[in-house]
Amino acid sequence: MRESVDARHKRVLGLVRERGSMRVVELAERLGVSVETARRDVATLAGAGRLRRLHGSVHWPTAQLSPHEAARLARSAPAAMATAPSAQSGLVLGMVVPATGYFYPSVIRGARDAAAALGARLLVGTTDYRGEEDTRRIETLVEAGATGLLLTPSWGIDGPGPDALRELIGLPVPAVLVERRIPTGSRGAEIGRVGSAHAEGAASAVRHLAALGHRRIALLSRTTHTSPHLRRGYRAAISSFGFAQDDLSPLDAAGPGGFDTFERDADRLLQLAASDGVRAAIVHTDADAINLLQRLTARGLRVPEDFAIVAYDDELAALADVPRSGAFPGRRAPGTRSSSASTPSRPRADPSRCTSTASWSPIGRAPGPGT
Repeated sequence: MRESVDARHKRVLGLVRERGSMRVVELAERLGVSVETARRDVATLAGAGRLRRLHGSVHWPTAQLSPHEAARLARSAPAAMATAPSAQSGLVLGMVVPATGYFYPSVIRGARDAAAALGARLLVGTTDYRGEEDTRRIETLVEAGATGLLLTPSWGIDGPGPDALRELIGLPVPAVLVERRIPTGSRGAEIGRVGSAHAEGAASAVRHLAALGHRRIALLSRTTHTSPHLRRGYRAAISSFGFAQDDLSPLDAAGPGGFDTFERDADRLLQLAASDGVRAAIVHTDADAINLLQRLTARGLRVPEDFAIVAYDDELAALADVPRSGAFPGRRAPGTRSSSASTPSRPRADPSRCTSTASWSPIGRAPGPGT
């Protein structure tokens, strides 16, 4: 099985921590990947504050630099940083995310850039989607001097359990939730949050397909923290047009992923495409949209001539053989707003402030009669 990006990042961190520093070429050899892949990994981890990057080499953040290396690091830093307020303020923000791959690198970059603009340093911890790690990472960041926290906890899709909620409410420093929310009416629901407007993204996708003439539009979403919001936006938009609700998203999956139920419902979509006139679908994730594209092609259906696909998210959209439409959240914005909101001297985030971007590539005509 191909190694995931997060798993490779763990190996990168382990190798650099063990050695203190190493050449990127040597790192690539140890990982068994290309030098370009190793450079991308180092850039991502350095951007998250987990490694320190110099020309051709990578260092553990606390490793001692030689005078020559220190001079090179100073020259490579942006000129603006030399006079940044952080040099005087020493303000530190902490960020906890479940992973450094897929969705989150852009969120981290947005938070890092906003923190730098405020004169703050951003420290990032990851939990690998293990809920028990949330507390450890938060404690480590607070001990390191973080005076504000940006948190994407590894909660279930329904929100935090009682213990996790008590810990959040009892934090000793201000916190903002990023891409997470506490159910309305629960204790702590007033805690600031920022996130993507996924419901509006799904509604935009429905409107786009309706404008092309589609009247049967299905939704197929894997079970993720995003899926409840997609379902809400989809159903609202479909109802406004008076269309049939063809929501095939798994409702009985035990947790995030829902692989078995998702595959079952993907088969249901193919059956609808063959018999009931469904000729368009909004699919989350975009990796699943690529999979659906391949399955449609295997059945002799052309995309977009016979069937239109809008992928929700664009991480892998460029890998598809056929151009597809895509709706995707503006990832940098949640990080940017959460950094500003978690600074102690500023108000917390407005819970209603969310962002989303819809971007459409050519999807082709709506099917005509008989197609």
